[in-house]
Amino acid sequence: MRIDLNSDLGEGVGTDEEVMPSITSANVACGAHAGDEATMRRTIALAKEHGVAVGAHPGYRDAANFGRVALDLTREELLADLRAQLEAIRAVAGAAGVKLAHVKAHGALYNRGERNDAVGEIVAEAVRAFDEDLVLFAPPGSAMERAARTIGLRVAREGFADRAYEPDGTLRSRKLPASVHADPAVAAAQAVSIARDGRVTSSDGTTLALEVDTLCIHGDTPGAAAIARAVRVALASAGIDVRAAGER
Repeated sequence: MRIDLNSDLGEGVGTDEEVMPSITSANVACGAHAGDEATMRRTIALAKEHGVAVGAHPGYRDAANFGRVALDLTREELLADLRAQLEAIRAVAGAAGVKLAHVKAHGALYNRGERNDAVGEIVAEAVRAFDEDLVLFAPPGSAMERAARTIGLRVAREGFADRAYEPDGTLRSRKLPASVHADPAVAAAQAVSIARDGRVTSSDGTTLALEVDTLCIHGDTPGAAAIARAVRVALASAGIDVRAAGER
């Protein structure tokens, strides 16, 4: 039994150095919703130091809202912007001698790509056109997953240790109470339940089936470093092998 443990980093929230030792994949902001060339360089160097796989974390180009508000872009505009973000981080990673391993959309782009077939197809198409060997992180059963598999991309189905789930399997909106698991023990228990048992308890107490290949801890969750440490220890104690999603 194995699982990848990833985190959204390089977003300027100051947790990268403490989170990085506990994870196996880092999703590095590409300068649109957060970050710039300097933060990409620092985060990639830190990942390299810890043997952590590096992935691109593109989102809507809207730093004021941290990429958590959907923008009304045409297909061509979104494809072009995703390409620009991927090219930017590949240049920085290449200069550090690091090859990108995966791509994970951020915030509103991720949420739209979960439910909207057109957006899911755009994200998958952008990744394949950029580098067809990359793994796309996507929610299980999402539009992104379907689109990626249709065009032959590898997919890592993603679950969340630090977020609450609704009964329909979607993440609970951050606008609602109890949407984020800031207690390390709660996040660790959810991580083990998902990774070992393939299930998660939703906000109304019902149990959902949830088969995933990678688990996320958000770098901007309060206490992210403590959560990451607790999750890594709990997974190891449960006999789960933690390694990067792209490792064969």
